[in-house]
Amino acid sequence: MNPLQSLRNDADVLSHGEQRSALAANKVIRNTYMLLSATLLFAALSAMASIALKLPNPGIIVTLVGYFGLLFLVSKFRDSGVGLGLVFALTGFMGYTLGPIISHYLGLPNGGQTVAMAMGLTAAIFLGLSGYALTTRKNFNYMGGFLMVGMIVGIVASLAAIFFELPALSLAVSAIFVLLMSGMILYETSNIIHGGETNYIMATVGLFVTIFNLFTSLMQLLGFMNSDD
Repeated sequence: MNPLQSLRNDADVLSHGEQRSALAANKVIRNTYMLLSATLLFAALSAMASIALKLPNPGIIVTLVGYFGLLFLVSKFRDSGVGLGLVFALTGFMGYTLGPIISHYLGLPNGGQTVAMAMGLTAAIFLGLSGYALTTRKNFNYMGGFLMVGMIVGIVASLAAIFFELPALSLAVSAIFVLLMSGMILYETSNIIHGGETNYIMATVGLFVTIFNLFTSLMQLLGFMNSDD
């Protein structure tokens, strides 16, 4: 075979491979955002039901066991229809735990404004950063190690703030989590675009948890600032 023709054939193979990869990534993105929209709505309905029924806060132990237990099951069954149902179980549970938190802030001065502002900022940050990652298609995978370390430190600090009742540390952790979750939006969206995450169920869970943590962190910060007004 002519060497030049051979090179052209290799280039065609690479081009077709890149096209297939791009189509697969686009499919994961589409399925992820469709499922994410559905789970956000379901979680919102669960939170509203929790508020309306005045359900008590389940406590840190039940929350952690429920969250990590359901997360484990979602990961185990992520390639089946069972995994899809477990995603709604996980996000519904998280919505339930969010209800008492929102009720607490609604009972504070300017509580309605605090919750509304937190929702608006969460939506703006998520849409802005995910839109930027999707439009520019920049690779933010280099942030993975830094974000993982930050998450571990943040979780340990947040547990310390809860158990030792340190409000100042809790606020500092919330501020750090806003930055970390913003970075996670860029990282996770980039990971989907560049083929690092090919399962839309796990991609949805990752983005949902990021949005959840961003919203609760913003609500705590805004609640603190509004209490000084």
